[in-house]
Amino acid sequence: MTKTKVAVIGSGNIGTDLMIKILRLSDTLEMAAMVGIDPDSDGLARAARLKVPVTHEGVDGLIRMPDFDDIRIVFDATSAKAHVENAKRLAPYGKRLVDLTPAAIGPYVVPPVNLDEHLSNAVDNLNLVTCGGQATIPIVHAVSRVTPVPYAEIVASIASKSAGPGTRANIDEFTETTSGAIEKVGGASRGKAIIVLNPAEPPLIMRDTVFCLIGDADQDAVRASVEEMVAAVAEYVPGYRLKQKVQFTPLAPDEPVHTLLDAGAPPVTTKVSVFLEVEGAAHYLPAYAGNLDIMTSAALRVAERVAERLPNEVTSR
Repeated sequence: MTKTKVAVIGSGNIGTDLMIKILRLSDTLEMAAMVGIDPDSDGLARAARLKVPVTHEGVDGLIRMPDFDDIRIVFDATSAKAHVENAKRLAPYGKRLVDLTPAAIGPYVVPPVNLDEHLSNAVDNLNLVTCGGQATIPIVHAVSRVTPVPYAEIVASIASKSAGPGTRANIDEFTETTSGAIEKVGGASRGKAIIVLNPAEPPLIMRDTVFCLIGDADQDAVRASVEEMVAAVAEYVPGYRLKQKVQFTPLAPDEPVHTLLDAGAPPVTTKVSVFLEVEGAAHYLPAYAGNLDIMTSAALRVAERVAERLPNEVTSR
């Protein structure tokens, strides 16, 4: 079977987990390069043991690698700031970029919501929002495709041990990028995102809460839409699941929700609450790191679909 050559930039937690997923799970992608800047990183050492070509000289080292011209897709698992520079360096070479940072140079993509749209447009830099975005935006979209959502708020709680230096350096970008994607992809008129680094011992798996304010709507239709979306995400993130049934809470007449709504927003009468958990596949980090797993699983799904559509594919056997 022919495979599309790919490279992963970033030899930290996310990049290493993604590499292992590609090697173990993908029938269509081939790891052609693992790229880092720390020659002593565990990710580069693991890649070398697995016979994956490596460089510790960053993007410049990648460009100098013998198989660089054959690489069609590049994953960036570094940081928002680093991705800006990486994208500039790679721009002349016609690579398709899958961005796992909150840089958001390219359009947001959440696989079950808008991947097909971006594939049709042959976008060359796809942004995967954030771990919280991948977990919660499908739910906001599931509600908004049934009834208008004037306001949506998400809270992503992840184990502190699963948050590496890149995640910690990007907290502001996380909230800004996720909030924007709740609106642009999820379909809410206004969005808000909160991330919690939970220091509990033993570490807890990723938990996500989605709140949507809606007006009068068919609650059975909303519930069915959410359950259908959860099943769609679970196709590529097996540990993704509802923690309990979708809840509908009537708003008190004097509840001050007007401060959350845009001027002229339709009246809201109900709060929809959806509680999720994401258990990781433990390919690299333990199962509590569902936040890492949902990002790398989404990246794998996106890249495999991109590879299907690449014209004049350069492949290896």
